[in-house]
Amino acid sequence: MSNIRFGLQTYSWQMSYEKYRGRIDHIAGIGEAAGFIGMEAEVCMLDALFPHVEQVREIMERHHMQFATLALPLNWLEPRETEEERALADKAIRFVREMGPGCMLAVCHLPQKDRSELETRQKNQIACITEVARRAADAGVRTGYHPNSSDGSAFRTREDYDILLNAIANTPLGYAPDAGHIAHGGMDPLEIIRTYREKVVHMHFKDMARDGSWQSMGEGCIDFPGIVRFMDQTGYDGWIMVEEESDKAKVDPDAVTLANGKYIAGLRG
Repeated sequence: MSNIRFGLQTYSWQMSYEKYRGRIDHIAGIGEAAGFIGMEAEVCMLDALFPHVEQVREIMERHHMQFATLALPLNWLEPRETEEERALADKAIRFVREMGPGCMLAVCHLPQKDRSELETRQKNQIACITEVARRAADAGVRTGYHPNSSDGSAFRTREDYDILLNAIANTPLGYAPDAGHIAHGGMDPLEIIRTYREKVVHMHFKDMARDGSWQSMGEGCIDFPGIVRFMDQTGYDGWIMVEEESDKAKVDPDAVTLANGKYIAGLRG
């Protein structure tokens, strides 16, 4: 597993947003103590640090970590990006480009209240995110799309995934699978990742019980060792970002991240 790098995703702290927004220094310190070497953060969690690349880089260096991924969730409900969406996406692209070649952009959609007008929403979102990826590619920035599994998600089921991944097959947009969201959508994470391996540019790990509740790493039903073996065998040299959305994470994201770091250390052997 020498080419696979493990980092943390800041969503575990984002669930207590008002307490932790902008506290990237604190989060990086916990990540360092947990043994992670990289971070993925949403724009909102950077707060006033976005788009101040040098300040973020200084924090990362202090904790011996790499700022590996900027996550950009937007609505993308119209056939083309709104002016506000385009402006924020371009700002994110500039941030990632200035952060350096080891950083990438992860795009994902904000959850909606339901799955009404699904075909239109899927078509519009694909149009918008592939356009973002094209502009990013022109700037030398890699982009991956991260589907989620909320009740109002536009890409939640196997049928949705096939629509999405067939549509982006010949575009610069890569796929950033989340093992937890795949399982939460009723699918086998390893089977999905196998099927679309050639588009995988980035990954998320979080665990889930068979009843659909979020769990700490290793306490649910997802075959993380199998996924890591497969990715290693197929030459994956990117990031796996670890996060947790359990009730424990809502109360103490620091403690669950330290525990998840121990699980990952055991997984790596």
